[in-house]
Amino acid sequence: MRTIRLWCVAVAMVGPLAAQAIPVDRNDITGVVTGPNGPEAGVWVIAETHDLPTKFVRIVVTDDQGRYLIPDLPKATYAVWVRGYGLVDSPKVQAAPGKALNLTAVPAADPRAAAQYYPAGYWFSLLRVPDKSEFAAATSTGADETRRAPAVKRQAEWLRIIKSGGCWSCHQLGSKGTREIPAALGSFPSSVAAWERRLQSGQAGAQMMGTLSQLGAQRALALFADWTDRIAAGEVPAPPPRPQGVERNVVITEWDWADPKAYLHDEVSTDRRHPTLNANGSLYGSLELSADYLPVLDPARNATARVPLTVRDPTTTPAAGSQMLQPSPYWGSELIWTSKANVHNPMFDERGRVWLTATVRPSDNPAFCKAGSSHPSAKLFPLARAGRHLAVYDPRTKQLTHISTCFSTHHLMFAEDASRTLWTSGGGPVVGWLNTKLFDQTGDEEKSQGWTALILDTNGNGKRDDYVEPDQPVDPAKDKRISAGLYAVAPAPDGSIWGTSLGFPGAIVRLDPGSHPPETALAELYELPLNQSGEPVEGFSPRGGDVDRNGVYWTALASGHLASFDRRKCKGALNGPTATGQHCPEGWTFYREPLPQLQGVSTPGSAEASYYTWVDQFGALGLGANLPIDTGNGSEGLLVLKDGEWIVLRVPYPMGFYTKWMDGRIDDPNAGWKGRGLWATVSTRAPFHMEGGKGTTSKVLHFQLRPDPLAR
Repeated sequence: MRTIRLWCVAVAMVGPLAAQAIPVDRNDITGVVTGPNGPEAGVWVIAETHDLPTKFVRIVVTDDQGRYLIPDLPKATYAVWVRGYGLVDSPKVQAAPGKALNLTAVPAADPRAAAQYYPAGYWFSLLRVPDKSEFAAATSTGADETRRAPAVKRQAEWLRIIKSGGCWSCHQLGSKGTREIPAALGSFPSSVAAWERRLQSGQAGAQMMGTLSQLGAQRALALFADWTDRIAAGEVPAPPPRPQGVERNVVITEWDWADPKAYLHDEVSTDRRHPTLNANGSLYGSLELSADYLPVLDPARNATARVPLTVRDPTTTPAAGSQMLQPSPYWGSELIWTSKANVHNPMFDERGRVWLTATVRPSDNPAFCKAGSSHPSAKLFPLARAGRHLAVYDPRTKQLTHISTCFSTHHLMFAEDASRTLWTSGGGPVVGWLNTKLFDQTGDEEKSQGWTALILDTNGNGKRDDYVEPDQPVDPAKDKRISAGLYAVAPAPDGSIWGTSLGFPGAIVRLDPGSHPPETALAELYELPLNQSGEPVEGFSPRGGDVDRNGVYWTALASGHLASFDRRKCKGALNGPTATGQHCPEGWTFYREPLPQLQGVSTPGSAEASYYTWVDQFGALGLGANLPIDTGNGSEGLLVLKDGEWIVLRVPYPMGFYTKWMDGRIDDPNAGWKGRGLWATVSTRAPFHMEGGKGTTSKVLHFQLRPDPLAR
């Protein structure tokens, strides 16, 4: 079909010359954004419609002449407006594709008005963290740490708790919903009292109060109160830079899915090993804790659906429980999280099925998991309980199959082996797997699963032997079991399995399954480097991570870094009595994430609190293969590291973007930028903290990079 084009000539002047003419296809909206001083470069133009089956938004960035082009819009009527740093939102203008639309930017009247559009991490950077001396004083005096002083011994540990170890692992700090005290909470004699009441709210109240006690309750409450009081009095963070270079080439598309009471953890669009699978197909999400269905997006039809989830044993209780210390200012005493299946992480296989970490029964394990069983894994390390298991949904047959595992699950990822092994994290003292090829052949969940304890080869003989327990000293004649656990699981091309060990200083774990796991599996442990005083050399405390095609592991750190660990750089022995964690500092490289540092923190890093790192192994974004990308939870966008420099793909609308995962799909390798992109979802546990407040739902987001800001 022949493309029909309209033409417009932008009216803004750039020096003595008019801006170049911008061609307009019948499904584009294009024009020039100008302000009082001329063209506005590096600002966002947002088009939103409610005319489609689900709410649809597309966002682009202006070029250096203030020009924009929003491509490939479905037929609908759109509200279009400008948002940018240094501005307030322009009036929304109704428009239809195929029309030229010049827009007028509105400068902010003062820094406070401008700052309302800054990412949460900039506001969070205003928090005054306890000085390092406070931690030393609390340790030396034996003060009642839980009430008056920080409950941990180092500032770095405190930062880990408030960031990836606690508060930020569920939601942002610094969003409008957290940097202000909601009026619905009530009236209080002080901001300290208001914060204590706020943290008791809703189904997460007990968990939040537990985190508060780790921080030192009264000290932390005073810090939070001081933070919000200073913001209420007019303090604002330094302004972020506007998008530059490649950042202006991004096209972000958003669709609403799920419902206002549910929150997402992850989404999946394709098979990680084969990113052309499910081209242009539906995406599936996981509603951790909150609701028993899989949200589904069909991006070709701009439509959503739901797949009901069930459990095998009806006596399974809801994962979130019914405890509530105080009502929520948003939902009152309503228990909004009701899921029994507690689906956490979805993953496509090569047949287009969606595999899930999911609860299928109560936590007490069947006999084959326990001591006395003949199961190969149980004979070596019996397990009495498992809190979450596995399930698989086949979109073709509409069938959901439950798989009871002896080990607990959290994340899951397929290896590139003949057995199509599905490896999982979340097993505590063990790492578990499912031989999906055998399961497909037999349907036998008992024979198809296995698990292993994490055993270091501390005697250095290259094989697994008798071992000492984690609380026992190293015995040069034996191996040693570690209780580090495995959080983020990532099978490498060479067959090894990588993951993070949470805590301080934290570590990464490499597991070599060997020829016949669990009998042959051996682990290696690489801690974040510490100096002689026990302080971090630079970065500390990993959360989510991923491995690249070269076997380099990348992980987001609570210190506000992305770190890489390259085992090939290790100078000493990788196994033996000295290889117990601090034996390869040279393997680590640190990249400071692009946010200001918190007040009171003098060590390297930033206020960023990225939850996960995902590696674009196959170049789905279009910037090359093996690029690590952080979730950028404080930056409200994706942080792409290329050639040692950061590319910030900010999501400006709605404010509060917070994701825990992403994946890349190549719909058509021959279609240029239109045939590829990254997918993510809004993953905050509190979507009502986002712009829009109560009633805001999670979104699916598609990030694509054009060759230039006007490419269609």
